[in-house]
Amino acid sequence: MTLRLVMWSGPRNLSTAMMRAFEARGDCTVMDEPFYAVYLATTGLHHPMRDAILAAHETNADRVIEACTKAPAQTPIVYQKHMTHHMVDGIDLSWVAATAEAFLIRDPAAVAASYEAKRENPTLGDLGVERQTMLFERAAERTGRTPPVIDADDVLANPARVLAALCAALSIPFTNKMLRWPAGRRANDGVWATHWYRAVERSTGFGPPRPPGPLVSDHARRLADAARPYYDRLALHRLGAPHDP
Repeated sequence: MTLRLVMWSGPRNLSTAMMRAFEARGDCTVMDEPFYAVYLATTGLHHPMRDAILAAHETNADRVIEACTKAPAQTPIVYQKHMTHHMVDGIDLSWVAATAEAFLIRDPAAVAASYEAKRENPTLGDLGVERQTMLFERAAERTGRTPPVIDADDVLANPARVLAALCAALSIPFTNKMLRWPAGRRANDGVWATHWYRAVERSTGFGPPRPPGPLVSDHARRLADAARPYYDRLALHRLGAPHDP
């Protein structure tokens, strides 16, 4: 039976490195932000490489849902990297009942600083943490249990510990293969990789913990403050954190 794993993340959350880690397992294929083109087509927003994304990727939500839930799988695990803010109002969410859900979070000060360096004047919606909290609560209600939550900073501090805890929560074996991967781009990376993935393309594993970058604008500070209550709500359930047994 195929495990279709939906990892709900916001941008600048170590999400691509996490995708690399699962791909490195050897028993897993990955999907890179399958709703990105749907999101751009639906909202009309102007993101970097918008035209290229719309030309290269599926813009029909029903077809994306079909690919996420019913497409033949070549491996026991299919890891789906999803941005929570791509799930705009009007997109049917009932498809996630056919998947396992997990949540990747990161301190909003670090997210705001990193995102602002890539795209000017981000909004709270761009960070996705409010929608992430909604999806978390929806998953908990649907399943009757707390979905797995991991924090990007905990991953950097002790990747083996956190990934082992995540795998245990998903009832899949942990493997040290998840800790290393070849540098470079992947054929299954979205076309947006040339703008967003430069650092991860150079990586061969999770880097050392790093402090948040400076919040160089009042806008970024306000954004981080607005996001913090949502982050704090999810952070209560972090797996593999230093305080865990």
